[in-house]
Amino acid sequence: MVTWMLSGFGDEIDPDPAVQLPVLLALGARHVEVRSAWGVNVVDMRDEDLARLAGLLERHGVGVSAIASPIGKSGVHDDPATEQARLERVVAVARRLAAPYVRIFSFYGAEDARDVVLRRLRAFADVAERESVVLVHENEKAIYGDTPERVLDIVESVGSPALRVAWDNANFVQVGVRPFTDGYAALRQHVAYFQVKDARFADGVELPAGQGDGELRETIAALRHDGFSGFASLEPHLRDPAYPDVLTGPRRFGEAARAFGGLARELDIELA
Repeated sequence: MVTWMLSGFGDEIDPDPAVQLPVLLALGARHVEVRSAWGVNVVDMRDEDLARLAGLLERHGVGVSAIASPIGKSGVHDDPATEQARLERVVAVARRLAAPYVRIFSFYGAEDARDVVLRRLRAFADVAERESVVLVHENEKAIYGDTPERVLDIVESVGSPALRVAWDNANFVQVGVRPFTDGYAALRQHVAYFQVKDARFADGVELPAGQGDGELRETIAALRHDGFSGFASLEPHLRDPAYPDVLTGPRRFGEAARAFGGLARELDIELA
C-alpha cells in the first residue's frame, strides 16, 4: 500500500475556515487548499486575515497543501506588472502558511500568443525559484495550457524546476480530451499535484470521481504504479441547492470524498 496526502478546496465547503477545517478533518484530510477565506481571495488577504487563518490552522492541526491562486486567470495582454505584483503577494501568502505549492494558469485569449505566455510564465518561475515555492499549472479550459500538448509545451519550454503540473481530469474532459488516454504518458514526469474532479463529455457537468468520463480510475492506477506520493486535492464542483453560496457545500463534498476514497481503497492507496 502507498500513501497519498488528502487535501481539498476548503471554500467549496463553506466561506468560513472554522467550518471548512472540521469537515475536512472528519473526511480524513489533514490539509486544505486555500483559495479564499471569509469570502476574501488569497490575493486580497490582509496580513491580519492571514494571521487569523494561520491561527485556525494551527489550532486544528491542519496543513496547507497549496495556495489556489487566480494568477494567470487573466487576459494574456493585460498589464504584466499588475499580475506579477499579484503573484508576489500570493507567494508571500504561501510562505506565511507554509504551503509548498501555488496554483497558476496560463492566460485567456492566448491561443496565438505562445511567446507572450512563455515569457510571462518564465518571469513567474523566476519569482518561485527565488522564494523556494513550486508553481503548479492547472489545465483550465479556455486558457493557453488547456490541452496536454500545450501544457507540455509550457513546462518544457519554461524549463524551471519551480513550474510543474497540477493535473485535473475534469478540465481535460471539458475541452474534449480523454485525460489518461491522450495526456498521461506525455505529462506524467511533470505532474506534482493531483486535483480530484470528474466530468462527462456530453455536457461538461462535474461528477464525483469515477462517475464521469475523466478516466479517474486509470489515472489513479497509473499514478500509483509510477510512484506518485503527493497531494490529492478534492475540488468537486458539485452544486447543492441547499448551499447556493459555495461551489459544493459540506454534504456533496462528503459525497466527493467518499467516491474518491472508494477508488483509492480499490487501488490499494491509503489517504492520510
